[in-house]
Amino acid sequence: MDIDSNRLLLELDKRRREINRNIINPAIPEISLEDLNQLLSMVAEVRRDYLCSLLDLTKNNKGKAPASEGVHVLRQQREMYDELVAAVNALETAIQRGYLDVRPARK
Repeated sequence: MDIDSNRLLLELDKRRREINRNIINPAIPEISLEDLNQLLSMVAEVRRDYLCSLLDLTKNNKGKAPASEGVHVLRQQREMYDELVAAVNALETAIQRGYLDVRPARK
């Protein structure tokens, strides 16, 4: 890659960070790991429910193909789980890129 392309990419990254921080940061108060405990618990509970539904579906059908209703419930739980994981990942990215202010952990 030539020097002009590298400069353009560096400027693009800088502007993306500035714009995202200016838009996202005012909407979300300073956060800490302690603030995220409820969020992490919620995702863990949804993951648990999804996995338990899969195991229940397997147990109840004794290795046979499940009824469409069982698959429908499983699909809804997967969609909820996937959506929450995607949201948590987006939050993690926002923290990593400096879009949000982070409060130091309490000692």
